[in-house]
Amino acid sequence: MNNLEYDIVCAGEVMVEFSSLDNHQWQQGFGGDTYNTAVYLGRAGLNCAYMTRLGDDLFSTQVASIIAAEGLGTDHLEHIKNRQIGLYTITNRLDGERSFDYWRGLSPARELFAANLTPPNCRYFYISGITLAIIADQNLEHLVTFLTALRAQGTTIVFDPNYRPKLWTSVTEARQAYGQILPLCQIVMPALEDDIALWEISTLEESMALYQPFDLEELIIKTPDLSCHVVINDSYLTGTAIRVNATDTTGAGDSFNAGYLAARIQGESIPQAIQAAQQLAAQVVQHRGAIMPRQLHQGT
Repeated sequence: MNNLEYDIVCAGEVMVEFSSLDNHQWQQGFGGDTYNTAVYLGRAGLNCAYMTRLGDDLFSTQVASIIAAEGLGTDHLEHIKNRQIGLYTITNRLDGERSFDYWRGLSPARELFAANLTPPNCRYFYISGITLAIIADQNLEHLVTFLTALRAQGTTIVFDPNYRPKLWTSVTEARQAYGQILPLCQIVMPALEDDIALWEISTLEESMALYQPFDLEELIIKTPDLSCHVVINDSYLTGTAIRVNATDTTGAGDSFNAGYLAARIQGESIPQAIQAAQQLAAQVVQHRGAIMPRQLHQGT
């Protein structure tokens, strides 16, 4: 086991991001749901590491340097020879919503859990449904073993379901995979629209009921307007989204998760965590791309 203890380790895939501009040009950056969250957790002052597999291409070298420059731990990055990281494009509509196209079939991150990994020394471990979707079927068993070992050493498992239908061969396959992961999690942060699509429900109340069998420490459900509903023990709290003129909603949920988790890990109350989450998400959606420039990120 790595002797360096982290507040939180985030695991998943980071990709090259090309975001469309108004003049038919593209802005290049890097993004990925768990990567976005890791960056904002690090900027919030947490000792955070990112876990992924990269290639040996130019973009992999660049993103590894950026991860280090953001102050994130790099000891869980693995570079695979003769491989390249994935790429996606973002096309934005006038209402701030966006559409994506992906090139990730040979991404090294698909094999992140291809072998039994030694669990990192961390208080919290963060993973998403996108990571579940991209790993091969045979790697899911390794992931379950990995998360079980983390639980045994006292790590809190945080899961953002982040369901993306196009990444799964069927909804049945997705449900089976989620069914293996959810019992291992203590904090779950779903988006209501994802639960509706995955579990064929229609209301917030049904979403809450879905997670009752798992005895979670905290359940944070995000609604499409980034309002949120938090269930902890027998308590129920809500938060109303901050209204802003959205330029690009990419990374809104990822930054919301980071703001909430950073506050909670640093000992803040749930109302304070909700406020921090909504403030960060409101900042992020006013800039293009998943990661706002560091100089524009208040408090960093």
